[in-house]
Amino acid sequence: MGHLSLPASKRNPRQWRLLDIVTAAFFGIVLLFFVLLFTPLGDSMAASGRQTLLLSTASDPRQRQRLVTLVEAGQHLQPIEYCPAEAVAHMPCEDPRRNSQLSREMNFYRERHCPLPEETPLCLIPPPEGYKIPVPWPQSLHKIWHANMPYNKIADRKGHQGWMKREGEYFTFPGGGTMFPGGAGQYIEKLAQYIPLNGGTLRTALDMGCGVASFGGTLLSQGILALSFAPRDSHKSQIQFALERGVPAFVAMLGTRRLPFPAYSFDLMHCSRCLIPFTAYNATYFIEVDRLLRPGGYLVISGPPVQWPKQDKEWADLQAVARALCYELIAVDGNTVIWKKPVGDSCLPSQNEFGLELCDESVPPSDAWYYKLKKCVTRPSSVKGEFALGTISKWPERLTKVPSRAIAMKNGLDVFEADARRWARRVAYYKDSLNLEIKSPAVRNVMDMNAFFGGFAAALASEPVWVMNVIPARKPLTLDVIYDRGLIGVYHDWCEPFSTYPRTYDFIHVSGIESLIKRQDSSKSRCSLVDLMVEMDRILRPEGKVVIRDSPEVLDKMARMAHAVRWSSSIHEKEPESHGREKILIATKSLWKLPSNSH
Repeated sequence: MGHLSLPASKRNPRQWRLLDIVTAAFFGIVLLFFVLLFTPLGDSMAASGRQTLLLSTASDPRQRQRLVTLVEAGQHLQPIEYCPAEAVAHMPCEDPRRNSQLSREMNFYRERHCPLPEETPLCLIPPPEGYKIPVPWPQSLHKIWHANMPYNKIADRKGHQGWMKREGEYFTFPGGGTMFPGGAGQYIEKLAQYIPLNGGTLRTALDMGCGVASFGGTLLSQGILALSFAPRDSHKSQIQFALERGVPAFVAMLGTRRLPFPAYSFDLMHCSRCLIPFTAYNATYFIEVDRLLRPGGYLVISGPPVQWPKQDKEWADLQAVARALCYELIAVDGNTVIWKKPVGDSCLPSQNEFGLELCDESVPPSDAWYYKLKKCVTRPSSVKGEFALGTISKWPERLTKVPSRAIAMKNGLDVFEADARRWARRVAYYKDSLNLEIKSPAVRNVMDMNAFFGGFAAALASEPVWVMNVIPARKPLTLDVIYDRGLIGVYHDWCEPFSTYPRTYDFIHVSGIESLIKRQDSSKSRCSLVDLMVEMDRILRPEGKVVIRDSPEVLDKMARMAHAVRWSSSIHEKEPESHGREKILIATKSLWKLPSNSH
């Protein structure tokens, strides 16, 4: 039987209302779909939703942990959300908004203070608008893209001193500084009258309060590898400028703790108007400089208080501390003083105006990860081995000669030589079989997250790159061997963010990534691989590469997680001569941009 069709006027009013509601709802959904998909309002609402999600991962630890678990299992199908645009230069442990509430005493508030992972949003740091792949080395020493670091404060304030200038789409670096407006080259020529800057006697240097690192950048041509440091500063990103130029640098503050280096690391220590109060707090900061300076090494201080107006007492105190430690005064040239540290145990007198004493055996000379500054002088005899200038080989011979601080370790000689052979073989395989370019123009700044004796860096010594060798603070403290070889590095715990700005490394290498986060006494993790990957993504520049060596199981997990941080990745067999089960993952970070509505 056919359906009965009633005239419209005869239909039930309830049917009308139901049809109206269904039809209106349908057209409403369609309209909402178009608004969300094709209009700025939709973009804005989506961005707002993303930021709400980000904030919820920071404010709700359980929500964040659920997201971490999904990413780690490879079940989070979308990439991790991007952080807001204002986070382009974010450093979690040097966040002025967070740290400004802390004590000002001894600049405690300017040191590292890291939030717990559950207190931080799980998001990817975006590049600034207009970001370009960095100018390659060595051109980058003299110019960088303005768009990559659109901070004009230093150029405006220090341009007349030759620090840097804005020229079109570039920042340029004439090579000047507050104490050497005529250029670092001219200043270094003055120092060379008193210090053996040529010939390989000096290799490792620490530039304290470095500006944009023109001093360190200029020393490179002398074969001297200077690591520059400065705190996160009001001038906006000195260290980021240094790293964008391709000069070794990291963020640090000489405050209440030791700097993250072993005893007797540096052949030369330099302060050009660094404004460190060396004689304050019973000369605590001078004592820390003394701990780090190699016996026979040189200390250069330019600027206040050296023969500076109205600073007669501070200058007299500085000379008194140096005398108490038997430093040899090499020269006072204008506002620059140069001292040479004695070789052998300090001649510290029993009585001195600063109350300085030698450390007893309970104070480890090379522990320096969150280690409070000590008001006692480290004695060279407390460290095994020969490490004074004049007793270690000159550069480049010292790169390959087994340091005595390695021999002092159990089976140190055999372990060192095996490690050197292993990394020479591995790096050759990286270049020849995996076609990895670890040289300019693709690569300048390299990080080895688990460096041991620095074998990876040593195998790259012929390339125009530098390597930040990181020694995990919970592993054997072998960083002294790295410095004795003429290489540089720092202590760090990879369950915390690293002290650098975003996008500062071109190439990150890590052997045994899972070991960086494992508890020593069990198979449990101290923190999450997801957080570690997000941190690696933060410090890696777009189109930079990551190489990870680990077991097939760990690399399978890393490959599943790679899409969450927008990396493309592939897994490869290890070099045929190597033993063990490990494989090699190679990943590339993509260059992505924030949607326009997120700014």
